[in-house]
Amino acid sequence: MHTQFAIALMAIPLAASAKPDAQTSLHPVVETRGAEQCAALKQLDLSTLDDAPSQILDARRNSPAKGAGNLCVVEGYAAPQVGFRLFLPETGWNEKFIQMGSGGHAGFMNDEACAPAIARGYACLITDMGHKGAGLDSQWARGNPQALINWGYRATHVVTVSAKAIVAAYYGRGPTKAYFSGCSTGGRQALQEAQKFPWDYNGIIAGAPPIRLSDLYVMFAWSALANRDAEGRMILRRADLDLLNRASLAECDLDDGIRDGLVSRPQQCRFRPSKLACRAGQVSGCLSAAQVQAAEKIYSGPVDAAGRSISGGGALPGAERLWAKYYLDDAKGQLPYMFPLTRNGLGDLFSDPPRPANWTVQQFNFAEDYKRLDVMQSLYDSSNPDLTRFAEAGGKMIIYMGLGDVSMPETVIDYYRKVQRLAGGADKAGEFARLFLLPGVDHCSGGPGADQVDYIAYLENWVEKASPPDMMIASHVGEGANSGDGARPATFSRPVYPYPAYPRYKGKGDPAKIESFERALPEPEKGLD
Repeated sequence: MHTQFAIALMAIPLAASAKPDAQTSLHPVVETRGAEQCAALKQLDLSTLDDAPSQILDARRNSPAKGAGNLCVVEGYAAPQVGFRLFLPETGWNEKFIQMGSGGHAGFMNDEACAPAIARGYACLITDMGHKGAGLDSQWARGNPQALINWGYRATHVVTVSAKAIVAAYYGRGPTKAYFSGCSTGGRQALQEAQKFPWDYNGIIAGAPPIRLSDLYVMFAWSALANRDAEGRMILRRADLDLLNRASLAECDLDDGIRDGLVSRPQQCRFRPSKLACRAGQVSGCLSAAQVQAAEKIYSGPVDAAGRSISGGGALPGAERLWAKYYLDDAKGQLPYMFPLTRNGLGDLFSDPPRPANWTVQQFNFAEDYKRLDVMQSLYDSSNPDLTRFAEAGGKMIIYMGLGDVSMPETVIDYYRKVQRLAGGADKAGEFARLFLLPGVDHCSGGPGADQVDYIAYLENWVEKASPPDMMIASHVGEGANSGDGARPATFSRPVYPYPAYPRYKGKGDPAKIESFERALPEPEKGLD
């Protein structure tokens, strides 16, 4: 053994054989870490780690931007090939661990996702979910069932086990609390952790989770194709989306007592685009028959030959301007990303065997092909509402969904209502899981609504101080902000309440301030006690 490494071993406890979530170690706890202690992790043997035999490929000291202090950056994989990167604060560790979720089809690791957590002192983990890719591509999936299993559900769990062991080795004790935070694909990971691996995390943040991923891809394909004529040209254009948005707001914006460009309960909005149909001789400020039909299809979501819903719904009214990036060509005339996303998803991730390489989403048969998707859907499913084991383990979960999101908000509401019923009612479910709906907010963030919420702080208070979030403050700071980013002042804020409550304007006061709103409840919903 090299002398330098022997000295490093004396300074850092390599406790891989201990339970990954252990809070103490037989080795002495070392409060000061440096380059030697970080480098020593490269010799940590994780080959016999239960459920997640792993290999560390590199451990290096890194000085991050924004003055957060030095980090030990550990890279490795959990067998067979689930890559991970773990950021370990050299000083100021808060004795907690967090994994940040992935996005799209994964295949990459986004260091920036960890920046806010590192600034709070967290040991932070990210993963590629078991393959290399460009985010929306699917070449990695073809003929690679293990990669599909990893992306489906396994990767998130095994890197959690690996990371907890490394944290325990580096600091001499495991984390006192473990959290997971993700949106979109990360939201699916979050729900799966609560459903399949309820002991991994004390607290979970699940943003915009696709409940049944196959349904979501079918809906995306349906909506993208709904806005194309027989020659592939757009039917609805930006001006038409503006017209739809103004009309839906005119009908439903007052649902919360104020006209502010936000519909707080769009699932109750009964706006119909047929009201905008052009009358004889009218050529502007209206929709053609084809445009009305396209809008109706996007609102309703896919149906089979008999007109029955096959996915659980479509987009909600009140944020139609947000459809542009999903269903309209860009300034260069390029198709929106929904086309490659759904082609790769339905063609490779959900088809067994995969579709031919030249297959296009235009060839998807909505009357029949959706029936073929359930075999692979079982790998990706996050629809199990039975969270009994998660609740019994003391877990807490915040679920959030933007109501301007085209990703079927009603399916998330439906899922949570099932959680409530299985838990024995709304009060029982609220002891361990709460849903928050954000009016006017796009997918994960963005849109005209108040999209910035410090979810981690609310979850910490719930887990660590037994203080559940009865109300959270959401702020709007403009496009491109990150959740919890305090660098720019908010232009307005809104209170958000656990479902089914919503914020209602009191009738007076500055609408930019939360004090001007109060908690309101809709009519009692059937099926809940």
